[in-house]
Amino acid sequence: MKNDASIVPSSICQIWQMSKSCNSDFHLRSVPFLLIIMATRIQFENSCDIGVFSKLTNAYCLVAIGGSENFYSTFEAELADAIPVVKTSIGGTRIIGRLCIGNKKGLLLPHTTTDQELQHLRNSLPDQVVVQRIEERLSALGNCIACNDYVALTHTDLDKETEEMIADVLGVEVFRQTIAGNTLVGSFCAFSNKGGLVHPHTSIEDLDELSTLLQVPLVAGTVNRGSEVIAAGLTVNDWTAFCGSDTTATELSVIESVFKLREAQPTAIVDEMRKSLIDSYV
Repeated sequence: MKNDASIVPSSICQIWQMSKSCNSDFHLRSVPFLLIIMATRIQFENSCDIGVFSKLTNAYCLVAIGGSENFYSTFEAELADAIPVVKTSIGGTRIIGRLCIGNKKGLLLPHTTTDQELQHLRNSLPDQVVVQRIEERLSALGNCIACNDYVALTHTDLDKETEEMIADVLGVEVFRQTIAGNTLVGSFCAFSNKGGLVHPHTSIEDLDELSTLLQVPLVAGTVNRGSEVIAAGLTVNDWTAFCGSDTTATELSVIESVFKLREAQPTAIVDEMRKSLIDSYV
């Protein structure tokens, strides 16, 4: 049998496989060093811009219709036990991540959303999530707004009525901002309640200002092998993240670190797995 380091399982599921297939030389002391995947690299068809085709929050996940079964199964494998994964279109298009904005309290949709799409989302999402369609000239809401469960950053030219709707439906404080000189704040940053990633050219002063507004740590970085359009290549909540398949190991490490995904893993599950394994060998 190989030494402990060579048999460390790469996921919780593999513990069960190893417990069945390995003989008594399988060492339980390798279990605490699980290499659990916390950020998942995927594609939508041939596109690495998965943030264009999905929207992830702490209460639900929206995915575009017309994708491969592998795309959907990746989301469902990570999320289905915790939150609903809902297939939808918005305004008859699949670029749902760029057209809507939401958090655990609500979901805002552009005026192009059809009545059928609106009703489908209201029926599919948890009852506590308020789903609202709004009249806004800048209809790509996902490009113009970025938010977590407490704070929203918005395009400087957004209507006053839209700003009030964001505060009301999403239950957040709203700040008009730019990121590295870009008014499309929803495109050039992604943040959760734990941390955030912003445009790589964001100055130290701007990072400090944004971090103070959001009350979370921020890091300037990239996704998809150097892409500055953070939100197009990344969708994240408080315990997991999905990024484009071109994202490098270094970028992935930064994502897992700033969003504190390593800390968000359910250690109770690991403990339960270890107890079951120990029982099976006694």
